[in-house]
Amino acid sequence: MANDEAFMREALALAAEAARAGEVPVGAVVVKDGEVIGRGSNRPITNRDPTAHAEVVAMREAAARLGNYRLPGCELYVTLEPCAMCVGAMIHARVARVVYGARDPKTGACGSVVDLPAEARLNHHGTFEGGVLADESGAVLRKFFADRR
Repeated sequence: MANDEAFMREALALAAEAARAGEVPVGAVVVKDGEVIGRGSNRPITNRDPTAHAEVVAMREAAARLGNYRLPGCELYVTLEPCAMCVGAMIHARVARVVYGARDPKTGACGSVVDLPAEARLNHHGTFEGGVLADESGAVLRKFFADRR
């Protein structure tokens, strides 16, 4: 659990970078064998790319570093419950474990809106766990949106 919190804190630092860039503050890191091999912050506005969610950015970096589009044995830490697109990418990449912070009642695909990891017909089943540093993750998002009102 201590490692989970440490890696989630790295993701939170990336979320803060996203907020400074005017992006929804979500950050993600991909870890293999205890080492961060991919980092990402939300960038859809900056990159003009609807797929540039923090998780996808981090997985792209990790895949490039490993030289493989699959990420077996990897863990992904993200500050917000992943959406359907990101869960789909995680499944295709064969991510072993996903740890997320705050739940997302609008687009969360790990139980909040839909539960894709529980879909038995899908061909890969990693572990998905929520709630790690959920209060901190949620606070970053609430402050971001409150500042825009």
